[in-house]
Amino acid sequence: MSLQATSSQTIGPYLHIGLAWLVTDNLVGPGVTGEQVTVEGRVVDGDGVPVNDAAIEIWQANAHGRYAHPEDRSELPLEPAFKGFGRVLTDDHGGFRFTTIKPGRVPAPGGGLQAPHLNVTIFMRGLPKHLITRIYFPGDPANAGDAVLRRVPAERRETLVARPSAGRPAALEWNVVLQGSDETVFFEY
Repeated sequence: MSLQATSSQTIGPYLHIGLAWLVTDNLVGPGVTGEQVTVEGRVVDGDGVPVNDAAIEIWQANAHGRYAHPEDRSELPLEPAFKGFGRVLTDDHGGFRFTTIKPGRVPAPGGGLQAPHLNVTIFMRGLPKHLITRIYFPGDPANAGDAVLRRVPAERRETLVARPSAGRPAALEWNVVLQGSDETVFFEY
């Protein structure tokens, strides 16, 4: 009888096998209003090695600041063609890309409004629990007053703010670094 430990998997590496048919990389359908933007980037580990089997999900409000969810009962316009949810898988180089719209501002807990942002969930092999983070838009004046962003130490905020993509006017770059000195800020919910 052998007492040697056997390897185990926590969440995969089955994401490409089981979720590929559920990919939604373009959230902008006919009749959707708002500023269209493409977000592209890479997921890398602490050594800069690409993570080739991660799933990135985004959840966001529409351009008016309303979520396509029954609990959002605001009087803001609801756009039936915009669901506010997308899912992409990383490629062999850890790359991902999706097209959406810049969301409107949504209410902040305790009053006021949050800066426009995308809620991001990351799933990948080796993670017993998914990661939660956000993408903020570069140069948005509302970033300075966002209660969530203000809680992040100033020197780490840049990990949450996308950068304009060189040579592509409607594209943003946002990378996920899983650990190390440039680690992306992740939140506990």
